[in-house]
Amino acid sequence: MNIDQVVNTDLILYECIVGSKAYGLSTPESDTDTKGVFIAPKEIFYGFSFEDQVNNESNNITYFEISKFLNLLCKSNPTALELLFSPEDCILKKSSFFASIEPARFLSKKCEDSFARYAFTQIKKARGLNKKISNPLDKQRKSILDFCFIFHGQGSIPIETFLLMKNIENERCGLVATPHMENVYALFYDETPKKMLGFDGLLRDEKSMALSLSSIPKNMEPIGHIYFNKNGFSKYCKEYKEYWDWVSRRNEARYATTVKHGKNYDSKNMMHTFRLLEIAEEIALHKKIFVRRKDKEELLKIKSGFYSYSELIEKTDAKLEKIEELYKKSDLPSEPDIEYAEKLLVAIRDQFYRLK
Repeated sequence: MNIDQVVNTDLILYECIVGSKAYGLSTPESDTDTKGVFIAPKEIFYGFSFEDQVNNESNNITYFEISKFLNLLCKSNPTALELLFSPEDCILKKSSFFASIEPARFLSKKCEDSFARYAFTQIKKARGLNKKISNPLDKQRKSILDFCFIFHGQGSIPIETFLLMKNIENERCGLVATPHMENVYALFYDETPKKMLGFDGLLRDEKSMALSLSSIPKNMEPIGHIYFNKNGFSKYCKEYKEYWDWVSRRNEARYATTVKHGKNYDSKNMMHTFRLLEIAEEIALHKKIFVRRKDKEELLKIKSGFYSYSELIEKTDAKLEKIEELYKKSDLPSEPDIEYAEKLLVAIRDQFYRLK
């Protein structure tokens, strides 16, 4: 089953405009996103081609099959819950089947996790983004030798500095692991004509992920000892991969906005973080979701980069503490009414199929 079999059919139980236009936060550049709920025809539901979600290629149109939608509601999923409280001017279609759903049955203390805790994960992402923007990594990946140091005097110096000082060729070097001393290697040098000792050098090549070890003649004396900061190299490799993976995936338009306001965080993402926090608080206080935001001006200030990163982190920490206290005192049920949801699903499907 695909989206073409759902769009413009009587299978659609509910359809509405979502995202920035529903929140009242849209700009002239904003796309129109649509989400909805459909019911699979009986023959497809019982057959092999059943799909519980369909999307268009750009993913700005999404429909959930009624079973998945109710399941998401039972998990306090923010996207599904917001569909139940869409502003009237955003609703494109609403069948009697969908109208029979009672939104209050799905608001519970689990919303603290699904809204506020999810927002917290976005804050952690913002912290990571702040680090990536503030500490960009060169495209040229560092060599393992950048993490190797040789004992020198009462301290140490980078191995590459030592090689230059002593006019030593990498290819004539040989290494042997030092017993009982983790990541410490004895360094030997082949001064014979035509490198007759056959040492393997310090590295196979610049992309090597380990030092090369050589077979050393018995009784040969080392010219020094090298320490390899293996943990530092592993940490760098992980950060290098994460950074350049992020560069390849990032939304360049949003990144340009981030660079423009100079606050080193994804301001659009942070705006939605605060929106989720406010909704979590409103659910505890009013047992409702206000999709159309009354705090529009404040949210747009965040999106514009008005606040510093540290100011926003302080605000989120204070908001999370307040939300935690509100949910402790709230008389919301501990979880959504799953029994009600299951009976409703059976009733909707049974009635729809009988009518067909």
